[in-house]
Amino acid sequence: MTINSTGAERLQRRMARGAAFLGSEVAILGGGMSWVSERNLVAAISNAGGFGVIACGAMSTDLLDAEIAGTKALTDKPFGVNLITMHPDLMALIDVCAKHKVSHVVLAGGLPPKGSLEAIKASGAKCVCFAPTLALAKKLIRSGVDALVIEGMEAGGHIGPVSTSVLAQEILPEIAHDVPVFIAGGIGRGQAIAGYLDMGAAGVQLGTRFVCATESIAHPNFKKAFIRASARDAVASVQIDPRLPVIPVRALKNAGGELFTQKQREVAQALDEGQLAMAEAQLQIEHYWAGALRRAVIDGDIEHGSVMAGQSVGMVTKEEPVTDIIATLMEEAAQALEKRTA
Repeated sequence: MTINSTGAERLQRRMARGAAFLGSEVAILGGGMSWVSERNLVAAISNAGGFGVIACGAMSTDLLDAEIAGTKALTDKPFGVNLITMHPDLMALIDVCAKHKVSHVVLAGGLPPKGSLEAIKASGAKCVCFAPTLALAKKLIRSGVDALVIEGMEAGGHIGPVSTSVLAQEILPEIAHDVPVFIAGGIGRGQAIAGYLDMGAAGVQLGTRFVCATESIAHPNFKKAFIRASARDAVASVQIDPRLPVIPVRALKNAGGELFTQKQREVAQALDEGQLAMAEAQLQIEHYWAGALRRAVIDGDIEHGSVMAGQSVGMVTKEEPVTDIIATLMEEAAQALEKRTA
């Protein structure tokens, strides 16, 4: 693959801030996808010049400890760990990251609980948070986060209500000069990467595009479902009870979606009957997703499991090595920038 030198130089210049922040060659973060973003894929992304991120999800401290050690055995390049803010052992998980001198911790799923940001920074790690609105982005910057991810509703897994293009327009002009901002959700080609870099992004985060990497341990059935799917097959889950604040999840349409609706009814009824507190109800929903995702990713049950996928799934057309995925994205971005005047 040859990249025109002018386009490549422009791309490198636009990605310089994000790459320097991550300590990687290119400013591409791997999305934290439970069961998928484990040592093999994470190490492959980092080894290919990107920045792999372990998805801790519902892991225990012992499991995360082993996963970080396993990743370090496969790469000497920097990588990060994605932690869920509502995890009951969040502070202990941060300690595990500190023990291994993990360079970047990504906090997902809500505002960082008191003391978590300070604990991450005290370990010498950089803290990256998700900002679903401009107001929250400004609040997070004031609280001391080192970088932000702006993720639109086109993404796979847990999603917010606003599209990537709108969030980027709304947020980048206001805060891109303060901290590095990475754009995520619906990105499947390098041309989109070039566009967001031109808007002031420091880089991008991709998840769906890496699921069918050769190095991904996702079950062959899971990968086949991705390769077959079009953008409109990746749909958001429906919230059936307004009192149960369930964050929508984007996944491929299957019987598993119906099972989730049923699970919500069960949890709502338990709330009604006073058998569950709200926090426990939300945790039950999270555990449901972790189990449903595992059934699809690991066991290959793509009918009853959760096949979480972003709308960019239609641009995933084959299984290929991570190095080829990143090289293609970079070539497309460079070609797009070649057409710019500067």
